[in-house]
Amino acid sequence: MSSRRSRQSSGSSRISDDQIIELVSKLRQLLPEIRDRRPGKVSASKVLQETCNYIRSLYKEVDDLSERLSQLLSTIDEDSAEAAIIRSLIM
Repeated sequence: MSSRRSRQSSGSSRISDDQIIELVSKLRQLLPEIRDRRPGKVSASKVLQETCNYIRSLYKEVDDLSERLSQLLSTIDEDSAEAAIIRSLIM
């Protein structure tokens, strides 16, 4: 399939090349690894690869923070003021 052809996502809606370029540009702005580099051309495949890596790192960070929170909660009294504050922050 030619990269110039319109892409189909659900059979009826098409994404134009210009829309893809715009979406990749928006992703580029969200990615610290690319955003903080010197200005220049970064390929769409590199942006998508970095997006996947960034999402993986965010998942890992969430898992790590969840584990730390679980450990913290297990060391304090459930009825304490500290526990109430933590519960209010995560809910």
